[in-house]
This record gives sequence, C-alpha cells and structure tokens, in this order.
Amino acid sequence: MTLLDISGLTLDLPAPKHSTGRRLLHGIDLAVADGETVGLVGESGSGKSLTARTVLGLLPDRAATSGSVLLDGTDVLTASRAELKRLRLSTAAMIFQDPRAGINPMRTIGDHLTEALRLGERRPAAEARARAVELLAAVHLPHPEEHLRQYPHEFSGGMLQRVMIAGALAGSPKLLVCDEPTTALDVTTQAQILDVLAEQRQERAMGMLFITHDLTLAAAFCDRVYVMREGKVIEKGTASRVLRQPENPYTQRLVAATPTIEVTGDEPRSHVVDGVVRPPVLDVHDLAKTYQLRGRGPLRAVAGATIAIPAGEALGVVGESGSGKSTLARMIVGLEQPDSGTVSIDGQAQTGKPRTRADRLRHARRIQMVFQDPYLSLDPRMSVGRAVEDALRLHHPGLGAADARSQVLTLLGQVGLVEAHAQALPRTLSGGQRQRVAIARALAIEPAVLVMDEATSALDVSVQAQVLEVVSDIRRDRGLTVLFISHNLGVVRTVCERTVVMRSGEIVESGRTVDLLSNPQHAYTRLLLDSVPRAEPDRVA
Repeated sequence: MTLLDISGLTLDLPAPKHSTGRRLLHGIDLAVADGETVGLVGESGSGKSLTARTVLGLLPDRAATSGSVLLDGTDVLTASRAELKRLRLSTAAMIFQDPRAGINPMRTIGDHLTEALRLGERRPAAEARARAVELLAAVHLPHPEEHLRQYPHEFSGGMLQRVMIAGALAGSPKLLVCDEPTTALDVTTQAQILDVLAEQRQERAMGMLFITHDLTLAAAFCDRVYVMREGKVIEKGTASRVLRQPENPYTQRLVAATPTIEVTGDEPRSHVVDGVVRPPVLDVHDLAKTYQLRGRGPLRAVAGATIAIPAGEALGVVGESGSGKSTLARMIVGLEQPDSGTVSIDGQAQTGKPRTRADRLRHARRIQMVFQDPYLSLDPRMSVGRAVEDALRLHHPGLGAADARSQVLTLLGQVGLVEAHAQALPRTLSGGQRQRVAIARALAIEPAVLVMDEATSALDVSVQAQVLEVVSDIRRDRGLTVLFISHNLGVVRTVCERTVVMRSGEIVESGRTVDLLSNPQHAYTRLLLDSVPRAEPDRVA
C-alpha cells in the first residue's frame, strides 16, 4: 500500500456575497511510497503548500473538497477529529518554512519539544526530557542538554530549523511533509539541514513530501518531482529528467529562470570605460563592530571591512549566517553605528546618526535598504499603494495626488504587481508579493545606493528573475548602485560584477564574480561552492 495517495483532489473556497467561489486545487493526483522523497515544485500561489496541508487535514475555513487523500490507508478528508489527532501524532508531521513562527518565543526549547510528548503520548516529564535530548542529538545540535534551557531568540535560523525537525520527528512519523524548510538558509546551513533530513529518512525508512520553488534543489534531493501551476499538476517525472528535459513550457521557463553558479559568459561586466574605473559611489574603509554579550564576552561581528562600489555597479556580499553580512549592511545604511572606520556615499562622509529631519531625509535619498522579511517592514494596517505613495510624497512634497497615484502604479508594475494590489493589505499578499512592494517603496525615493539584504531569498525563481530584471533595468536607466547581500551564489552570479566573501566578520576573498566562481582561492569560498545543490547523475531517467 502506498504511504500517501492523493487522487482527484479538488478544493473550493465558498463564494462571498455577490461573487463566485474559487477553485484552488484542480484534480490533484500524487503518491509517496515508504522511504521515497517526492518534490512538489512551483511558484508562489501554485497550490504547493495548500496541497501539502491537506495531508494533515489543515484546510481553510469552510473549504469544500472532493477526491481522496489516503494517508497510510486513512482518508484524511473524511477522518474524524480523533482520527486526525492520531495521524498527526504518529503517522505524519510537518516542518514549516519559518521556524520562528512555529515556536513560542516566550517558552524554552525544552518546553516546545516535551509538550507533545507529555500531552500527546502521556510520557512522564523525565522520560519526555530524555527523549527531547535524544532528538536534538539526532539532528546534530552540539549541546542538547544546554539547548533545552535556551529560548528561540538565542538560536540562528539553521539551528532553529533543526529544532523544528526534531519536534516533527518526536512521534516517529511515517511521512514527513517539508514546506520550504531551507528557503531562507545559507548554502552551507542548507546542506547541513538536507543531510539531517536524508539521514533521518534513511534510518527511519520515512517517506517525505518536499515542497520547494528550487528545481535544482529538488533534483539534488528528491526521487520524483511534481510541478504545479495554478492549482494543477502540469508535469511529473524523475527529478533529474524534469530538470534536464522539461516537457511543459511552464517547466521550461522555471528551469530557465533558475540561477546557476556555472559561468556562462552572460554575467554582468564591470563598468570600466577606456580602462578607467569610475570613482566609488559607496566607499567603506576599515569598518568594525563588536557587540558585548552579557555573560559571554565580546562578539566580533565585523572586523576591518573595506569595500568600494563604482557608480552603476553591483557588489555581492556572500557568506553563511553569522558571517557579518547584515551587520555590515546595517552600518552602511546607518541603522548601526560602527566602532571604527568610515562610510562615504557620493563623496559625503556619514558621521553619526542624522539629527534633524532634513538630515534624515537627505540620508534616505542617498541610500535605501530592502530587508529580508518584508512583512516586518510594511505597516500591516496600510494598503501597499499607500505605503509606496507615502514614500513618494515624503521626498517629493510638491507631487500632486493624481501624479503620485500614477507613479505608484508604475512602480508596482515595474516589480510585477497590478493595479488591484495597490488596495491590498500586506497580510493578503504572498511573501513574494510583499517583497516586491518593499522594493518598489525603496525605489520610489530614487536613492543613489540600494542595499538588498537577502531581498530575493523568499521568492520563487520566476518572481526572483522578474525582480532581478527590474533592478537590472533601473541600474541601467538610473545608474543605480547596488550592495547585494545573498546566500544564493547563482543569484549573485547573475546580478553582481564583483563579490566579496565574508566569514566570522572578515572579508576572506574578493574579486570579479566570475573569477570567484571559476577559480576560488580561499578554502571557505570553495566550501560555499561545494555546498550548492547539484542534480545527481545517477538520478537521470
């Protein structure tokens, strides 16, 4: 018997008054066998996560379904509440994309891991604690006993994702559903998490449904792949076959939009005219920052960083979590004050925090930042059109209402959004759509320098390609200078003329992006490149 067998699954949302209902899933057929990893691939809104959630009976309110979702022989769609509880305790578990959203920040890691064991399996507290330590050791966290007493804010993203995996494994599930579990992780941490998942799959003969927007990752990790678009499965097959020989035009476009670290000759070229390098728009010299941590001593976040970006160029900053990339960016933007070193933008030295309103506006026109999490940078009570319009009017006080609205729609259109999105609240948009709003708002000010801190890490490959093309067009039209922070080396290859590699607060290698990718000199750079997922030859059909 197949571990998971989805057959003819449809899902409809009820119609609001004076409108027709919406069908979100259209006759989905999908199967996962014991010990098999199946990838579910597609862009935002394709129905991947919705399909995966039906496996555990996590349906939208008042959703109407048809077809069947057989999990270890039990139809989830018709199961009683008691049967669903049993399935979630011992048959299937789910790992979500954002681990911080799934763990109560006010409770310790030990509380999080032992709660299900104590309440669901009725284990004594001492036995639950011993099991939690065993689970943390299984996912290769270094100090399991100590970690039980810690809180989520004390963990990096990769460590917290391991905690989520440990929690999902607590009930020894037969099927593990992974919803974009490595999307926001750097390549070395991603490789570690995938190793943990593969190890647990092998030890437990566990089936896995792995949702991702990265076809290359799916080809490296999965046995078979289903490609979804607009709630339909449009292609399926072995992972490598779908990646290397896609049949559906949409799949072909996804493959074409997937960034790669292979040097192809179409990388952006340095803006050098007649052998003369343009003077830098952003000039950073010997920047340093050390944090004093209570009970732990000093933490050197950035040590002696020096970079310079000529007008119109893009500089990539790569490195794993904790390497100092974001701290460097925050000091350049002025959100953190350096202990030493200098930052100059357009020849103007940045000295201390801007004190007056005029100083703050002047500084904002020089440099803008797009953050990794767009939901935290947008006011949840304000429509996205209003958010962009407020930025326009703040820096162009003479702009009329009609002209402001026209420019808002133009900016939203440039990042792939339509007029209807202008009236939407951030919570009604997908993560990718929210990130495009954040980029549009930053570009509305027409800054000399745009800092993008992992700004495309949560986007699917087709939307990411659109956003990067927008940034490329604006660079060409306005001479925009970009500091691009990313853990995705393939994206850096397509965007940045030059790249610096950071580790433990230091720049360990710098140079032309093509040189770093084709002939890395530092051992750490080679480690980053070796951690990039690649399709395995033995998976070819």
